Amino acid sequence: MHRFLTRHTAFHVVLGLTILCALLALTQGGGWWLPCILFLALTVLGIYDMNQTRHAIRRNYPVIGNLRFLFEFVRPEVRQYFFEDDTLRLPFSRVDRSLVYQRAKLVMDQRPFGTQGDVYQSGYEWINHAMVPTHIADHDFRITVGGPDCTQPVSLSVFNISAMSFGALSANAVRALNKGAALGHFAHDTGEGGVSRYHLEHGGDLIWNIGSGYFGCRDAEGRFSEERFAETARRDNIRMIEIKLSQGAKPGHGGILPAPKVTAEIAAARGVPEGLDCISPSSHGAFGTPIEMMHFIARLRDLSGGKPVGFKLCIGHPWEWFAIAKAMLATGITPDFIVIDGAEGGTGAAPIEFVDHVGTPLREGLRLVHNTLVGIGLRDRIKLGASGKVISAFDMARIMALGADWCNSARAYMFAIGCIQAQVCHTGRCPTGVTTQDPERQKALVVSDKSLRVKNFHASTLKALAELLGAAGLNHPGELRPHHIARRIANDEVRVLSALFPDMEKGALLVGQYPNTIFRTVWPMAQAESFEPLYSLSAALSGHARQDIPPPEERPQ
Repeated sequence: MHRFLTRHTAFHVVLGLTILCALLALTQGGGWWLPCILFLALTVLGIYDMNQTRHAIRRNYPVIGNLRFLFEFVRPEVRQYFFEDDTLRLPFSRVDRSLVYQRAKLVMDQRPFGTQGDVYQSGYEWINHAMVPTHIADHDFRITVGGPDCTQPVSLSVFNISAMSFGALSANAVRALNKGAALGHFAHDTGEGGVSRYHLEHGGDLIWNIGSGYFGCRDAEGRFSEERFAETARRDNIRMIEIKLSQGAKPGHGGILPAPKVTAEIAAARGVPEGLDCISPSSHGAFGTPIEMMHFIARLRDLSGGKPVGFKLCIGHPWEWFAIAKAMLATGITPDFIVIDGAEGGTGAAPIEFVDHVGTPLREGLRLVHNTLVGIGLRDRIKLGASGKVISAFDMARIMALGADWCNSARAYMFAIGCIQAQVCHTGRCPTGVTTQDPERQKALVVSDKSLRVKNFHASTLKALAELLGAAGLNHPGELRPHHIARRIANDEVRVLSALFPDMEKGALLVGQYPNTIFRTVWPMAQAESFEPLYSLSAALSGHARQDIPPPEERPQ
């Protein structure tokens, strides 16, 4: 009896209060009816709790057991506003978010009383300064993207908006980002969801992202359509074409937009039927081998009128990337640019296992791509972009020191237009109107105001980058090298990044010089004719790799 009363005490209390209030209401009248109704509702809830079969805690603890679900519901907000450490990155710290808000609003972004970080903690990084700093008058750092086969090279800012699709973002979010890009003269990646009318409304420069669903350039069966591609690619504000092989948020994972979410607007942007499931396959259908991929790149460049064409990927099996590099050598066709997305990227919702444990982090992936291109003598022809948790000017400096020519950021620009990291992007209930298709919620995002914040954040970050470069005695981010950045390995050990990520000699791979294990072991496994390796990595590591590999034409198909 004691245990029964312990579990059901709350229910018995509200039941007793219901009876008491009912008696008082009948005898005294007046204000007793309101608490009577309240306690009656709780009593009905308790009866329902004891009879429902879905939640054991509510069956054992009627009425009061519901508090658990209430506390779980408000836990992220309570943690974020009351208990979160300012420097804890989950996934972005309050310090990171505040920096973006301050720069977007042009309020003071300086901090008194020194760093909040532990400079003796493993992983702490810094840029070494010079005794004779330089003065950089213009912080609008730009590069030219376009290889020898490109007839319409692009002058590109070194800090641009990373890929986010209309559908994932609201119409007003797309408008604000693109208008901000137009005001600040930098580029806006469309994401793989196609070029919507909102991308075109304000005329900002676009990087058209084409994924495996070929949204906006597909026929009725979902295959790549040259006619539809050329029609869109030749628009004036489509400046570059980016083939998406994989993304850091969910590499190797396709996707499906359920039929109820395929509205008329999304259907028009993607070129799919309204009200039917919209499927993004996990791999491309327009090519199946590295060599076919190179010819596809060349074809897109021709169809676009000579605009820069490249691809974006998160590094997975290294032999697949090496196969692409070998295909460049075999065909003589090179992309104009490559964007390396780190596994830490995350605007796309994905299964937890993919978010936490699939894909190569940005620094390792970027360095592998950079060194490979140097090793095959093609680095000068191909520009490298990089994306993955880039927030501050130091984030940019570190990534550019490792080989990137420019940086993209998605979540930083989301913060600039009002994102508060509520992490409900996939629910349609975004509290600030950034990641929802609810027209009422979108109204909270005022395009004229937020577009200025996008412009301000871009300009302020590049100004901070100029100050960092000046302090290091440099004049342009292209002068950054790994030795400019130092990292604490342990309390008594510090190394510059050039010691952790050694340089490759130009042309070394062409003459069989392999500077480290990954090239020595995996480069010989890769083949331009297939993404599959010639033999297994286990065989290579054990020394049992076959030496009598037949030529491609003699291998079984």
